Amino acid sequence: MIGLDTNVVLRYLLQDDPSQTRQVNRIFEQELSDQNPGFINLTTTVEIVWVLRSLLRQTSAQIAMHLENLLAADSLELQNEQQVFEAVFALKAGTGEFEDALIGALNAWAGCSHTLTFDKRTARLPSFQSIA
Repeated sequence: MIGLDTNVVLRYLLQDDPSQTRQVNRIFEQELSDQNPGFINLTTTVEIVWVLRSLLRQTSAQIAMHLENLLAADSLELQNEQQVFEAVFALKAGTGEFEDALIGALNAWAGCSHTLTFDKRTARLPSFQSIA
């Protein structure tokens, strides 16, 4: 397994820098496989979402599409893939931000009965409960 940094995954998704894109495409096409996958940890996943939303101003639908492409790739392994999938679902449905949905999904995976929040919108997500 080969760990992938945020900038490597973004170059692959966006294909926006000719030199780096060429290098990344070669790695994804020739070095990564289902037997030797690229690993994307949770911090990298959250950073990808942050860059797409904050710096590149992509919509929730665009961000969800990028994440779905990563989840579908046989040559990639995402940490806590099921929880990432659940957060993508919430993002696509418009029921919450990816990061909040991921927090709730990870806490449920860890055995939490619910997650407390002051955020009214986040409290609408499954497994969250509003304090106020």
